Amino acid sequence: MVSSGVLWTLTYVMIIRQSFRDRTYGMPLAALCANLAWELIFSVVYLSVSLLQAGINMVWLLLDLVILFQVLRYGPRERGLPPWAFFAGMALGLATAFAAVMLISLEFHDWTGAYAAFSQNLMMSILFVAMLFRRDSLRGQGLGIAVSKLAGTACATLAFVWYVPAFHGSVLLRFLGMATGVYDLLYVGLVYLAARAPSLSAVFRTQQNPQVDHST
Repeated sequence: MVSSGVLWTLTYVMIIRQSFRDRTYGMPLAALCANLAWELIFSVVYLSVSLLQAGINMVWLLLDLVILFQVLRYGPRERGLPPWAFFAGMALGLATAFAAVMLISLEFHDWTGAYAAFSQNLMMSILFVAMLFRRDSLRGQGLGIAVSKLAGTACATLAFVWYVPAFHGSVLLRFLGMATGVYDLLYVGLVYLAARAPSLSAVFRTQQNPQVDHST
């Protein structure tokens, strides 16, 4: 869990740095809403984890607040919306995410936040891939971010599935962890390809065969 905390913290820091450089935001909006809700609940509202994990959660919350600032600053232009409409959408998303995380934890009687965290992590991994295709560029993203996210999630999966007795028999957590790993690996590969080409679409663009001159 310490390794996961360090790697995810590094991921957030790199997202923030790259986003300021590119004048955009580097985390999908729904993922940010879910992260903020989870971190607020499990670092402020409901403390049932170790003191170390509570401290890590608080660090994540503070870093995600910086990412939220970037979203509010660059988001309306990025999404082509009036500021009031974008801000209203973000407020609705945050409220929905807060309720969802609370209800998932209540439904599973899980006040460590594991089921909610792994569920939203899978969502986040899918959305990172979608954001890369939508932007067709590496703005706000990078290979270091992708690798650090993959490694952090792998450490968290190992920690919960193999080392936390309460979750040893959880087929759901195993699935969520492995599925997230698949999308994270896909994201790493796509970011690597995008970094070596003018754009991601250029990687998949069908090249026309040159006309062959049959004249002699």
